[in-house]
Order: sequence, then C-alpha cells, then structure tokens
Amino acid sequence: MSQASGTGASGADDDGQRGVGASVVAGAGPVGRPGERATVRLRHDEPEEAPRYAPEWLTLREGADATARAQDLLDPLRIRLANLPGHTGALAVHDLGCGTGSMGRWLAPRLDGPQHWVLHDRDPYLLHFAAVGSPRSAADGSSVTVETRRGDVARLTPDALAGASLVTASALLDVLTREEVVTLVDACAGAGCPALLTLSVAGRVELSPADPLDAEIADAFNAHQRRAGLLGPDAVTVACEAFAARGAAVRVHPSPWRLGPAESALTEQWLRGWVGAAVEQRPALRDRAERYLRDRLAACAAGELRAVVHHSDLLALPRPTGGAS
Repeated sequence: MSQASGTGASGADDDGQRGVGASVVAGAGPVGRPGERATVRLRHDEPEEAPRYAPEWLTLREGADATARAQDLLDPLRIRLANLPGHTGALAVHDLGCGTGSMGRWLAPRLDGPQHWVLHDRDPYLLHFAAVGSPRSAADGSSVTVETRRGDVARLTPDALAGASLVTASALLDVLTREEVVTLVDACAGAGCPALLTLSVAGRVELSPADPLDAEIADAFNAHQRRAGLLGPDAVTVACEAFAARGAAVRVHPSPWRLGPAESALTEQWLRGWVGAAVEQRPALRDRAERYLRDRLAACAAGELRAVVHHSDLLALPRPTGGAS
C-alpha cells in the first residue's frame, strides 16, 4: 500500500521537539486529520481526498522493508510461477496499493523472465513516483514494463485481475477491514493467481533498553490499529483463513524490522507515529507518553536504542490447475 506513512506533523514540546498530538496511522509518520481512516480509497463515487501518504516516509522505510521481507517465500513462489498453466509471454504482476513502487523494486529483480507490472494506487502522485522508479530488468536480464491504474484496492474483482500471474502488496492488509480483506482474497482466488502480501503488522514490538511503559504504549497502538473495524494485527490471520477457505495453500513467515543506530532516522519517525497513535487512542497516556517519547528519541539520537518491529509476510498459492505444481 502507500505504506503506513504520514504527511507531516503538528504540535511541539516545550523543548522544540514535535509532540505526540498529531494524528497517525499504521505505525508510521503522522498524518493530517485526527480520526482519519487509513485505507486505500479509490471509489470513483466518493469525493476526491487529499493524498495521505508521503513519499518521504515511503522512501525512508524502503531499505528496512527490503531487508525484512521473507526471502524464504521466494522459492515456492518461483516454482509456482514457472508452472503457471497456459502461461506464455511476460508475467503479469499486479501490485496493490503500490505507493512509490518499493515492492516492484525489490521483487522484479528477484524473478526471472519478462514481467509486466500493473501498479494500483489511489494517489496519482505516488503512482508517478512508482512508474518513474520502477526496475527495467528481471533477474535474468529480461525486460520489465509497467503501467499504472488508479482504483479502489478494497473493491477488486477477478475481472480487474484478469490475466494476472501474481498479486503483490506491501503493508496493506492491516489497514483493511475484514470485508475488504475477503474482497481482496476473492479477487485473487477468482483470478487463480498466487498472492505475496508482505509486511503486515504483527502487533509486537521489542525495544532495548526496555522501559516500563513499552507494553502500555504497544497495547494502545494495537487498539488504534483495530479502530473502526480495521484488522490491524489480526489481518494476517483473517487473510490466511480466507485464502484457505478457498482452497489455497498458505505460508506465513516473519518479516521484522530490526532497527539500530544505522536506521536512526527511520526509528525516530516510527517512534513518533507509534507513540502518537497510542495517545490518539488513549489520551490519558499523553503526559507519560511525552516523557517517554523524549527519552526514547534521546536514546535513538545517541545510538543507544534498538527496536524490533514485527511484521508477517504471507504467500497464498491457489489450488493447482492444469498440471501446475
């Protein structure tokens, strides 16, 4: 998706640092309006909305995302793609909620053969970044081409994925509702193609050194993730059950961010979003959270803070047909 990000921040502490009052989504940077729903919305019968995801945040997290994604899922994916029934020509890869295109930059060079990527997002600004920054060659030097489509990823139909060889998404499932995940799964199952859905939040964070407030912030953040019917940390379980009910074989692997001194810029922005979401969900935390955030940011700046932010990657392989294995 326009991966769990933010467009700015508001408020300031007495010492000049940004506070925890900004509205935030999905464990990332702050966004514009309190209570705004963090899901890709491209229904053409709804009013146009301002962009919600900043390319700066997506760029900042891209390296950590690339390192975190589960390499163990690539071999079974390659085997299935090599045995797609009736496949000729380029692989058709649909990247849902593509953001600035980081999934394509990571995956296309790891797959052999010509590929045609169809990039879906609600935001034409991000689609432009994704198209311009898309890779041009596959692992074996074959060509990679790209097209962009604006649309509502929560209302996909099998027709929208007609001819798809693979569906991908990154940091998308956890900002969807159960109904939207089932719609997405139905579309993938109807198209009969594998789905690689990466970097869904798992609801667990490990910080070192530990602080007594860690668990309370994490619990409030997870509640924020589940607001208004969003699935948050439950998304992978719901998606697994939905894919399995449609006959797909499902594999899940951990894909944690491991953030240390070399990732301090990302850690800082992640902390602001993580704590800000917790306070938005439970305003009574504000005073303690301000102190907590100041201390955590100071430790981050000093190179003394490490964080493991847990995510999960999911690979769904539809029931083989036509001799596929």
